[in-house]
Amino acid sequence: MMIKWAGKAVGGAIGLMTGGPIGAAIGLFLGHQFDEQASRAGPAPRLEENLAAVGETFFRGTFRVMGHLAKADGRVSESEIAAARAIMSDLRLTPPQVNAAVDHFTTGKQPTFNLAAELAALARVFEGRPELPRIFLEIQVRAALGGNNMEGPVRELLRRVAARLEVSLLEFAHIEAVARIRAGAYRQQQTQRADSGLQLEQAYRILETSATVSNDEVVKAYRRQLSRHHPDKLKANGLPESMIEHAKQRTQQIIEAWELIKERRGI
Repeated sequence: MMIKWAGKAVGGAIGLMTGGPIGAAIGLFLGHQFDEQASRAGPAPRLEENLAAVGETFFRGTFRVMGHLAKADGRVSESEIAAARAIMSDLRLTPPQVNAAVDHFTTGKQPTFNLAAELAALARVFEGRPELPRIFLEIQVRAALGGNNMEGPVRELLRRVAARLEVSLLEFAHIEAVARIRAGAYRQQQTQRADSGLQLEQAYRILETSATVSNDEVVKAYRRQLSRHHPDKLKANGLPESMIEHAKQRTQQIIEAWELIKERRGI
């Protein structure tokens, strides 16, 4: 019988890159679990084919669900269209990718669009890839905040999307909080005004920790968030190249939060 080893190899390599020897050990363990499942399931398609399918489903679902959310209140406003366009610009999509994204957005707006089927397809490719649904929701929340500040039926619909993708309400609340911080930081950049105390509080939120924990706990929180959003790790789990820019921006936000906290604590 052929020994399954791909999961252990990939998991160990990713773990080593993101968390040193301990990360490698964890990666090996998770990779072993993947190999065991693969062994029971029988021969699997080539890794490249699997990742391509994940990426295609992620891209399609991102803009179809975005269009559906924009139409949640019965009409798509100019601000919601502008927010979707801003996401496409931030992701640095190529012209053909923009055209495809617009087509998917338009599909999602249609009365015949089957949200349940789309979420089921996403849930299938997200299985065993717990970071991808978070990234997916981060993008949706960014668009919803830019479109109408998540007012009306959009918030409840987003919560339902999160639940279907097995993202808890607590995680969803954190995703929204970080998205709002990001939007606020952009506005501060435009006005060149900043409140240092508020910035520090926001930095702790970005790392999903608080000012009351020890230095060691803050370091662990920083490493955890950096690993969670590391572009290479996400790409290895099927995040399409078109979405990598989002991961890079979130990584930069995490690093900036850590630098501020490190400076204030004298770490």
